[in-house]
Amino acid sequence: MHELSVCQSLLDQVQRIAADHGAERVERILLRIGPLSGVEAPLLRNAFPLAAAGTIAEEAVLDIEPAPVRVHCVTCGAETDATPNRLLCGACGDWHTRLVSGDELLLANLEMSVPEAADADPGQDGD
Repeated sequence: MHELSVCQSLLDQVQRIAADHGAERVERILLRIGPLSGVEAPLLRNAFPLAAAGTIAEEAVLDIEPAPVRVHCVTCGAETDATPNRLLCGACGDWHTRLVSGDELLLANLEMSVPEAADADPGQDGD
């Protein structure tokens, strides 16, 4: 299952970010996945608990948000929504388009628990 290796790579990135911020745990992970990314969201959701076991994100909620397929028309210059199997311009109908979004797998947001900073100088009371 290719989604398991995607989860493992995602969790490597999440753990690096959490370590950079001194997080105790990860609460929520928001992914944005386009239909042309090659990743199946339901399979990714099923693989996540297995990949996250024993990590800082073990208890994290995985939210997946679909990313729209959008194209830029080379002919008329419009940027419009498209369907994954018909990358046509929504304005003029031309097929000379360039994909703008819809193929991404993006870590959009990460919510972490970061411990409160200890008193900077416990011996000083402002006197």
